Amino acid sequence: MVRVPLTDEERERGERLGLALRDARASASRSMVEVAAEAGISVETLRKIETGRIPTPAFFTVMALADAVGLPLDALRAAAEGSAEDVAEAS
Repeated sequence: MVRVPLTDEERERGERLGLALRDARASASRSMVEVAAEAGISVETLRKIETGRIPTPAFFTVMALADAVGLPLDALRAAAEGSAEDVAEAS
């Protein structure tokens, strides 16, 4: 199976998603180790999501991360589709 390359827009959306998760984690004063353990993923996977190197993580991974940092999925969606400032408005 050949994977279709991501568009620039998809990569940018992944970067915004990662930034929103990283900001929420920092606001909650949670370490990467704590959040990764609670979400059931490795610290390296969390690092890659937060830096946009995994721009399209699985839905259940995103859901677990949002729960771990106390961020509503609506806020995360707004951030991924718009800007990181949208997180504050949606939460």
